[in-house]
Amino acid sequence: MAELVSHECTNLFNIKIRNEFVFIHLIEFNKFTATIFVIEFHQNIMNKIFPIFLSITFLLSISCKEKLPLDKDLTKKSYNLINQDSNEVVFPELIKGHIIVIGFIYTHCPDICPMTTHNMYLTEKELKINGITDVKFIALSFDPDRDSPEVLKKFAEVRELDFNSWTLLTGEKNTVNDLLKRFDVKAIRTDERTDEEGIPEYSMMHTDRISLIDENGILRKNYKGSTLNIKELVNDIKTLKD
Repeated sequence: MAELVSHECTNLFNIKIRNEFVFIHLIEFNKFTATIFVIEFHQNIMNKIFPIFLSITFLLSISCKEKLPLDKDLTKKSYNLINQDSNEVVFPELIKGHIIVIGFIYTHCPDICPMTTHNMYLTEKELKINGITDVKFIALSFDPDRDSPEVLKKFAEVRELDFNSWTLLTGEKNTVNDLLKRFDVKAIRTDERTDEEGIPEYSMMHTDRISLIDENGILRKNYKGSTLNIKELVNDIKTLKD
């Protein structure tokens, strides 16, 4: 008996040859159902149609990238920002040529942003286990009034983020807000008050978001940052690299 199994995207092909007969099982999955197709051929017939079947399999496999839901070009406008080392950087020049995982945070956040950052950190660890070391990670602060480069750098160092693969960004408020709109991320100040020394204090209500960008600067998928399914993101990165 000979057997060929292919796992491409959400389709599974299982070809078995038994007693000169070929049994093809095509299992097609979607979110709620699984459909199983069983096709039986005599082996002589299969020898003739097998090249066609391989062609169909190839076409289905290259369609994997199309399964990522977004296709938004982020390269059409430039944004001057500042990284954790106080160096000026230009988005999207910063992201070109790399697969990017970007999270949207502010360092005074008590819950969602630390979880988002940690999930990105865990994603990087999982990628390294899978032999993938060239993905870049960006954390963009939507609180530039408080998140100076020095604050961002300390935030990263406490979490042992690797600056060879991580960049933390801040900038002028209007510039940051304009870039947030490109990602459809919202951040609004709430509970504003002033402490005894006259320093403003506030919380922020914001979109819980991690985004995946391909090497051409195209936004391909969004995820909930604080409850990220790490394996899903890793698999989507693998899809981009195939």
